[in-house]
Amino acid sequence: MRNYFRRFLQLLLVILCSAAVFGAFWFGLIPQRFSPFAPVSLEHEPGWFLDPKLAALRRDPQLCQSVLKAPNIDAVPVDDQPMKDGCGWSNAVRFNQSGGARLGVSNLSCETSAAITLWIKYEVQRVAEELFKSRVKSIEDMGTYDCRNIIGSKVWKNVKSQHATANAIDIAGFTLDDGHKISVLRDWNSKGPEGEFLRKIKARSCGYFRVSLGPDFNPEHKNHFHLDRGPMWTCG
Repeated sequence: MRNYFRRFLQLLLVILCSAAVFGAFWFGLIPQRFSPFAPVSLEHEPGWFLDPKLAALRRDPQLCQSVLKAPNIDAVPVDDQPMKDGCGWSNAVRFNQSGGARLGVSNLSCETSAAITLWIKYEVQRVAEELFKSRVKSIEDMGTYDCRNIIGSKVWKNVKSQHATANAIDIAGFTLDDGHKISVLRDWNSKGPEGEFLRKIKARSCGYFRVSLGPDFNPEHKNHFHLDRGPMWTCG
């Protein structure tokens, strides 16, 4: 009985230690210099362990500036806004171009900015070329920072949205080089290439963002994709 109890305690200790290590990576608490993973790069297609690599950017402005570079993104750091009533940001950037497409963003966390750039460069542009033989020229967004609670959820209605910490972006549409416009609201349920394009890039966004919500999730997202790098995980 004593040996059984000792083994139980050992197993519990291993589980707790593993959970602590996982949590440290999940919340970006491990500085890059102590990480077993190479820094994330916008120059190369993402491979294994992308999530902890992105999380490492969260609290490291110097690493952020070394990653978010032209020609992949024209990011410029913005001053931190101290947290007040659950709203504010740190280590955020603004940019006008990401992944080869025009996208004007004023405040977005470094971590989410890297994720959006990788998604556009390696998924959005590729699917556009595959289906339309044209690249995406510009992307319409519905904003990043917004000091508000989560919308459309009875359970989480009193919880601050990731928009409140500039850690989320809403995407509403795309314009191709040939002028062709694709709208989430209009084209999501289309049986043509526009609908296929939207559904493909939405599904692939889940590999870059921890939360990716679209029209199939709830009525509040009928006209946009919500993409964020918060602590929760939902691909809906």
